[in-house]
Amino acid sequence: MALPIVAVVGRPNVGKSTLVNRLAGERDAIVHDEPGVTRDRTYRPAFWQDREFLVVDTGGLVFDDDSDFLPLIRQQAELALQEATAAILVVDGQAGPTALDYDIAAWLRQLAVPVLVAVNKCESRQMGQVQAAEFWSLGLGEPYPISSIHGSGTGELLDQLITYLPAVETLPETPEIQVAIAGRPNVGKSSLLNALIGSDRAIVSPISGTTRDTIDTIIEHNGTQYRFIDTAGIRKRGHVAYGPEMFSVHRAFKAIHRSDVVLLVLDALEEITEQDQRLAGHIVDQGRACVLIMNKWDAVPEKDTYTINSYRDRLYQRLNFLDWADALFVSAHTGQRLDKIFAAVDAAVEQHRRRVSTALVNEVIQEALRWHTPPATRQGRQGKIYYATQVATQPPTFVIFVNDAKLFKDNYRRYIEGQIRQQLGFRGTPIRLLWRSKKPREATELVVR
Repeated sequence: MALPIVAVVGRPNVGKSTLVNRLAGERDAIVHDEPGVTRDRTYRPAFWQDREFLVVDTGGLVFDDDSDFLPLIRQQAELALQEATAAILVVDGQAGPTALDYDIAAWLRQLAVPVLVAVNKCESRQMGQVQAAEFWSLGLGEPYPISSIHGSGTGELLDQLITYLPAVETLPETPEIQVAIAGRPNVGKSSLLNALIGSDRAIVSPISGTTRDTIDTIIEHNGTQYRFIDTAGIRKRGHVAYGPEMFSVHRAFKAIHRSDVVLLVLDALEEITEQDQRLAGHIVDQGRACVLIMNKWDAVPEKDTYTINSYRDRLYQRLNFLDWADALFVSAHTGQRLDKIFAAVDAAVEQHRRRVSTALVNEVIQEALRWHTPPATRQGRQGKIYYATQVATQPPTFVIFVNDAKLFKDNYRRYIEGQIRQQLGFRGTPIRLLWRSKKPREATELVVR
């Protein structure tokens, strides 16, 4: 059976050949910082996961110029698209959308081939998300920030690309959620893991590392695999001596980084400490979903119907930047409420991976503007919000395009974040707002009705 074809198209000098070299794993395509180097369409074999395909390099498209080889280049690109199963439109993230990009996008929309937008030259991960967001305006769906030179972002692009390619029959995989168990020493992390293992007999396998390393334990529950990562207790940096304990702490931080959700284990018999706050701040900085686990609840004396509410209020006062995380009051010793942990993890991971439409995001922003307009400076300058869009998940990340980001102070930014949470939820996960200044001629202001 003939391999499916993926056509790589775009205007001149956006890095199409560099991307082809990256996808094909070779350097056959000539790359030079000069438009018009590629003229004929060239085919290179490539693969991703279980899919094989041919990637086609085409010359830079120009529509309003018939000089030199430009008409032939357009013809070659059109032929490539006619036989393609999917296409990749390469654009320049540093230059932003150009008039020629819009012309090419309009041309591609008339064809019957699915198109992915690859926003090249996005060397910085965070800034790349902002740069890519501008290309939603092409009307071709989600733009993917990539760097053809360094290879960053190409995995996400290929993951989406292969959904359009013929599938190879494979055995279904069981989904896996990675859960890090973190906290200070002696709060009951290992006891919690042992209790979870003991309460659920469907254990796939325990995988141990070297001494003092993190320990992965895989548990299957209701058709989902959970990889629980037990970590070393994290003490204050000044109390950690160089040696095995320091390496254990480093591995604990790495475990948080590679997890989907973190169970932050706290001791119900002790007050929330500064170290608890620092650890919680690290979880937020890493953009991980989180569930607060107040352990040793069985040992709290003289409890009544109001005790849990009082503890919860004090917990969120000390960890006010984690007020979006659910809190469970459990006992690893007696098994109290341990059955609720899996449901809380599932809910947090679902929100961590959640994506909402641009239209819905802007409805929320419009409603927020009705209730509270951006404040004006003493000189009469007022902030204006043009539009917003979600650009990433894990954690959910939104770019808000405004006239001048400096006009929006922290209190108003917190207000917008609060409105997004109030209207859209995202319980259990941090969210990030990136405020991007945009010239008025490049954007249309949201109309508040």
